[in-house]
Amino acid sequence: MANGGPVRHGFPHLDTVRASITALYRRLSYDGVRTFAASVAPADVAFCDTDDLYPGAQRVAREMVRHYRLPDARLIVGFREMSHAANVELTAGPEYFVELNDRFRAHRRDIGAALAHEVTHVYLHRLGLSFPGTRDNEILTDTVAAYLGAGWLLLDAYREDGVSSQKLGYLTPEEFGYVLAKRALVFAEDPSVWFTSPQAYTAYGEGMARARHDGREPPLTAAGWTGRRRYARDRHRARDRGEGGELPGASYAFVPPGPGPLRVSFPCPVCGQRIRVPVRGRVRARCGLCRTVLECDT
Repeated sequence: MANGGPVRHGFPHLDTVRASITALYRRLSYDGVRTFAASVAPADVAFCDTDDLYPGAQRVAREMVRHYRLPDARLIVGFREMSHAANVELTAGPEYFVELNDRFRAHRRDIGAALAHEVTHVYLHRLGLSFPGTRDNEILTDTVAAYLGAGWLLLDAYREDGVSSQKLGYLTPEEFGYVLAKRALVFAEDPSVWFTSPQAYTAYGEGMARARHDGREPPLTAAGWTGRRRYARDRHRARDRGEGGELPGASYAFVPPGPGPLRVSFPCPVCGQRIRVPVRGRVRARCGLCRTVLECDT
């Protein structure tokens, strides 16, 4: 939790964020992800300073449990002094003890954001989905929270001006915007209408620009002139010189011709799963993980 200190910006964790989306699709499947088409509604997690602290926190926690379809999970919410925003004990359940930072006693509208992250921890614990290392696992948690419809609260908790700042979660504001934009493009949902933080709008806009860029990378037909020209040069080198493998600065990679034709692999712009197709001009590829149909010019 950045509280009054500098807030990191940009996309420093983008590779881990993309890997998190892929891992989520692999664990839940396309159908499982689609069950989260509706985000947490603002009215269901609204918390004003006049609400009773403990009953209000329990109410919001129950809403998060309902969103993640954890009917047998019971969250006990408490408050104490700590450096982090919150903490949850990941036990066998059904009771989970969540501790929130004491500052939320006076900043109650952000309790939903803190609980969104912690209940996502419980959800991933139940799924058995995790990444090695604390940093990557926390990035996975933030990404899943945002992609499954609860994490817009984490971006909305980001506020920054000339004298103070607040940010919850491990992703940067722009990375939260990126994941929310990825979700928005899949479910045709605009989370920005729920934002109360002016800075959240800006971060979401930058994230959306990056998310749309993923759909304009070669060999997709939506790629721009510059990308298409570079792709043609790399294809020529791979075909005539037998060169393949990773290419610096490119998301695609050529597989040198062997028993079959030259092929190119590239990440699905929706779920990140790598797709491999033959290099033979216009082709239509279907991602086996998220079922997205992609128009390609290989």
